[in-house]
Parts: sequence; structure tokens; C-alpha cells
Amino acid sequence: MEQALRAAIVALDFAPGAFIDKGAVCAALGVSRFPVSEALAKLAAEGLVEILPQRGSRAARIRLSEIRESMLIRQALEGMVAEKAAEFLSASRIDELRRNLGAQQEAVARGDRPGFYILDLEFHTLLVDGLNLPRVAAAIDASRANIDRVRRLLSSPRRHAVTLSEHLDVFRALEARDAHAARRAMEAHLNAVMDELKQFSTEHADVFVDT
Repeated sequence: MEQALRAAIVALDFAPGAFIDKGAVCAALGVSRFPVSEALAKLAAEGLVEILPQRGSRAARIRLSEIRESMLIRQALEGMVAEKAAEFLSASRIDELRRNLGAQQEAVARGDRPGFYILDLEFHTLLVDGLNLPRVAAAIDASRANIDRVRRLLSSPRRHAVTLSEHLDVFRALEARDAHAARRAMEAHLNAVMDELKQFSTEHADVFVDT
């Protein structure tokens, strides 16, 4: 239940600020109100849901301060991952990344937003998993929930093409075994997302708090 609601919120099935109809959720999932209420309480603790007394529950608007903090965590960790990957990633994992980028190019060409979203996540996962750093991977995953909502909000053919170009910069540095360039490229990639979010937040202030 909790996972289903979290996935729906992250996928923007419930837009930031939109109220969540408990009755409709119960009917759709064939459950009573109690497990839905329990799941919403847990998601509220994660910052994905707001519970308003006498009014109901809604998908939380996105806190820019939390996104900035999460992006700092990702920049620090994924920058380090890219640096280490350039030194230690296996040739077979480099080949997997190459195939992933080929699939990204195809997704961009056909305008496949859901497909590109999955491949984007896979690119980053291939890097950290290739170094066998489970605690680092867990820390990166923990920072992703609100960031993933932002990624979906920013999703567009233009953004996907830019993301692909940034991923290619990271890959070229990895392939050249240039650790410093790999770190710089990953940090630049994540910085670009934050810069775009700043512009988006001024145009869609209703989706955000503490802008």
C-alpha cells in the first residue's frame, strides 16, 4: 500500500498540492480505509504527503530547500562515484553503460519519455552498482523521492536531449579513465538540473514552497 501510494505521488499521478481521495484509493486497491490512512501517515513522515486536520491529505508541494540539500548529497556522492568509476569500473560495465546510452539515444529520437526516465535512472545505477558500494547506493536512493518528482516535472524532449549529452560527457571521461573529468562532468550534469529547476519554480510557484 505504502509503496503503491509513494509510486503514484512520485509519478505525479497526484500532482503536488492535489488532495488524495481516500475513498477512491480504497476502491481502486480493494482495501479498507485503515491501511490507506496508515500508509499516508508514513508518507507524511517522509515529506511526500501533508495531512490537514478536518480537510484530508494531499500530495505535498515540493520544498526547494529539501531539493537543494538532496542535490548537494547527490553531487557529493555521485561525483565521487564517477571519479572512482573512471579508475576501477570493469570493461564489461563500461560496455553496459555504452549499451544504455545507445538505448537513451533511441528513446530521445522517438520521444519516449517513460522509457528515457527508466534509462536515465539505470545509467546512474550502473555506475554505483559497478563499484559495489551498497551503503553509498542506499544514501543516493534515500535522496531521490522528491528529486524524482522534480525530474518528472522537468521532463521534456529538450531536457532529455540535454541529459543525454551530459551523460555522454560522463561516459567519455569514464572511457578515457580520466577520474577528474568524470567527476566534473557528473557534477555539471547535476548542477544543470538544479539550474533548470530554479527557472521552472519561478514559473510554477504553486507547485513549490519556500521558493
